[in-house]
Amino acid sequence: MTTRRTARLPDALHRFNAAHPWDHNAHYHPWLLRQLPRRFGAALDVGCGSGELARLLARRAREVHAVDSDAEILARARESTPGGAPVAYRVADASRHLPDGPYDVITCVAVLHHLPLAETLTRLRDRLAPGGTLVVVGCARASDPLDHALGLVAVPLNALTGWAKNRGRPAPRRPLSMTAPTRDPRETYAEISRTARRLLPGARLRRRLFWRYTLVWRAPSGR
Repeated sequence: MTTRRTARLPDALHRFNAAHPWDHNAHYHPWLLRQLPRRFGAALDVGCGSGELARLLARRAREVHAVDSDAEILARARESTPGGAPVAYRVADASRHLPDGPYDVITCVAVLHHLPLAETLTRLRDRLAPGGTLVVVGCARASDPLDHALGLVAVPLNALTGWAKNRGRPAPRRPLSMTAPTRDPRETYAEISRTARRLLPGARLRRRLFWRYTLVWRAPSGR
């Protein structure tokens, strides 16, 4: 009987989380904005999805270029963006092409694991203006005891946060930002860290709760 109840627990937890969804990526938007200047010129948001972050960047930026490979969700992003906001949305496959820049700020949230890691980091690096800031919130494949420990902590916190954000009531639908296609990450945190530190000397990486890591890199001012 105990084994049967234990086996049912993941299914029950999945149903609870599905009924109380919340956006793990948006959870990191306030942290991300704290890494950026109060005002800056041009920004690039890679994999912008429904445009929540692009609209936040537009409050500080002269202009924001927001790209995503999903034309349908970009249409929804345009609908949700106030007229006159300095945001330009473009359908683009970031694995093959990105706007040339240069950009004072580049953001990439829960997208890097969809793309070739080294090639994409190189493209992002090369499109930063001198002194510009790259901020990544990414997903990595769990591979070591610390990953699994953070996962164990995140499981109950995830359910509790979903319950609190939905005020204890089942949500009628998932947030628009959660409707984009997803895939499981291939690289481990250690692999990502090694590649990032090789291509972006001085990059700051950190494991985070809710199955995320963060990366911040500032381009040298004199390059």
